[in-house]
Amino acid sequence: SAHPPPGSQRDYSFISFWSESMIRGRETQPHSRPYMAFLNIRCRNRRSHCGGFLVAKNFVLTAAHCNGEDITVFLGAHNIRRDEETQQRVSVKHKIPHPGYNKMSFENDLMLLQLVKPAELTDAVGTIPLPQAGQAVESGAVCSVAGWGRTSLKATTSILHEVELDVMSDETSSIHPLPPLISQGDSGGPLVCNGTAQGIVSFGKKNRSPLRVFTRVSAYVPWIERTMRGLSSHGPHVERPGPLH
Repeated sequence: SAHPPPGSQRDYSFISFWSESMIRGRETQPHSRPYMAFLNIRCRNRRSHCGGFLVAKNFVLTAAHCNGEDITVFLGAHNIRRDEETQQRVSVKHKIPHPGYNKMSFENDLMLLQLVKPAELTDAVGTIPLPQAGQAVESGAVCSVAGWGRTSLKATTSILHEVELDVMSDETSSIHPLPPLISQGDSGGPLVCNGTAQGIVSFGKKNRSPLRVFTRVSAYVPWIERTMRGLSSHGPHVERPGPLH
């Protein structure tokens, strides 16, 4: 079932927060989140975009539902519509969605992108650390999400915005509504807690309400590290997972 009972093993792959206080979305300080990646995605002659984040010089982590025929990664961006000197545009060499990704339930909604060439690390471009495997988010932690998505139900933005979540508890059994800022344009971006990428913005809809969940990164650290190691050592002749059904 798409909604396993609380405490079950499958349930652990999701993370969602109940927040009693939220700071309204605001523009980020330029390049204060150097790990943020903007993904330009082409699929069947249609273009869409997602967020992502740099976890190694040549790897970006994002959501599996952000997959497409062709993905271009922009690093070091603040205003994505401007040709900023800080921006680095990099093509993707390999797209590796998690083999257990389920597009109906959004389980295992994560994907690694291996870049054609390593990013040049600068003040505007840098990596974000992953949590320890199995690490929980501490109750009371202040987490944040950033992206180039909607700032209201009608308005979209080309400038990176952020919203903070005051975490009351590390819920795993339920999915809570979050503000419109966390929209499809932010899918794939990181949920950052204490400087660590603890979640990946996923999404799902039920009863016509925009509901949001995060994929729990700590549940997948072994897969992420193993996959990056395998791609780095085997080069282009990597065993790639086949299509999922």
